Amino acid sequence: MRLKEKFFRFLTLLHPKNIAIMLVKCYKYCISPYIGNHCRFYPSCSSYAVEAFQKKGFIKGLFLTIWRILRCNPFNKGGYDPVK
Repeated sequence: MRLKEKFFRFLTLLHPKNIAIMLVKCYKYCISPYIGNHCRFYPSCSSYAVEAFQKKGFIKGLFLTIWRILRCNPFNKGGYDPVK
């Protein structure tokens, strides 16, 4: 692989969407197992966030994720809530 190709591959990893996905996955696999599963929705909030970033991009995925986390509380009964 040429240096130019390696450089562009590295820049792709630094895209905000990819950084957000890596941070959510880090939370999902490193922190979440220790605090337990308390999400009222299916898919879980972290899985929803990864899917939102992948399907909708960084900005819209961020807003969808924030809205989902705000709705994940004891006053909401939860249920099936896919990324639309």
